[in-house]
Order: sequence, then structure tokens, then C-alpha cells
Amino acid sequence: MKSEIATIRIKNLRLRTHIGIKEDEIQNKQDVIINVVIAYHAGRAQTSDNMDDALNYRTITKHIIALVEENRFSLLEHLTARVLDIASEHESVIDARVEVDKPHALRFADSVSMELSYHKNA
Repeated sequence: MKSEIATIRIKNLRLRTHIGIKEDEIQNKQDVIINVVIAYHAGRAQTSDNMDDALNYRTITKHIIALVEENRFSLLEHLTARVLDIASEHESVIDARVEVDKPHALRFADSVSMELSYHKNA
């Protein structure tokens, strides 16, 4: 069986969480925008058409939503790393990339973002 690499993209997942270190950030939830890219071996799913052989993006998204909405974060680095842990936890994942945007974090900028990536060693 030829192994094909599939890419899942979760685009602009808009959530609210406590993120930051300033008093108003600690007290009030803020918007975050999450983008996730996951590459995985999908050869079996392509030939079987069976959900058990695929990476379930709905399950991944639900885990990300629960993580973000049920926790508090001081740093974008920590939030981004925790989301990356979820995106890369399945054994078939070979690459993952997560970007978390914090809109209006800076006065003259649309947002500040943090990006982290994972690559499985062969």
C-alpha cells in the first residue's frame, strides 16, 4: 500500500480564554484565533473510506476548545505549546504547526501571534 500524506487545516478557530499577565487580562476573557496544520499518513483512510483509519479533526478541535476555554494562560508560548501537544499526539502525525493570534494585544497592531511546530523524527 502506498502511503499518502494528508494535510488537515483548522482555520481561524475563534475562542475566548484568560490570557495574559496584566490585571485586566487576568480578570477578563479575551479572543484568541487558532490555526492548526497537521500532516499525517492517510494511505489506509484513502483506500478504506473508514473513519477508524483517519485522523478525526472534529475530535482534535473539541480537545482544543476544551483546553482553551477551561484554562488560564499567562503566556502565548504556553497556550500555543499545549495546543500543539493536542495537534501532534496521534501516532500517525508526522508534522504539525499551530499559530495562536491574540487580537488587539498591541495598540497599533491587528494582533500578536505565536507559532510553534512539531516534526516527528524518523
